[in-house]
Amino acid sequence: MENNFVGIGIWIVMGAVISFVMRILIKRPEETPGHVPVLVAIGVFGAVIGGMLGVGIFEFGVLQRDDPIAWSTGGIAGAATFAAFMSFIYRWGIRGLI
Repeated sequence: MENNFVGIGIWIVMGAVISFVMRILIKRPEETPGHVPVLVAIGVFGAVIGGMLGVGIFEFGVLQRDDPIAWSTGGIAGAATFAAFMSFIYRWGIRGLI
């Protein structure tokens, strides 16, 4: 069980880092201050949800294990993919509408 807490902590840190990378990659000239905490929260949320989906699909579907591990290939890949997707949607899509 301790490995799951470490894995979830890694998802959280990875989501924050990915959101900062998306902020650097996607420039918004009309950006107002104060959006960094929102972007980090969205990245962390995306990483946790994506990590859970990745563990569920990879551990239960592909490997068919009884005890899921958060620090698995599916969990890390799902967390990275969904955090990048959520940060991209906020940074490029929704922020363009506001």
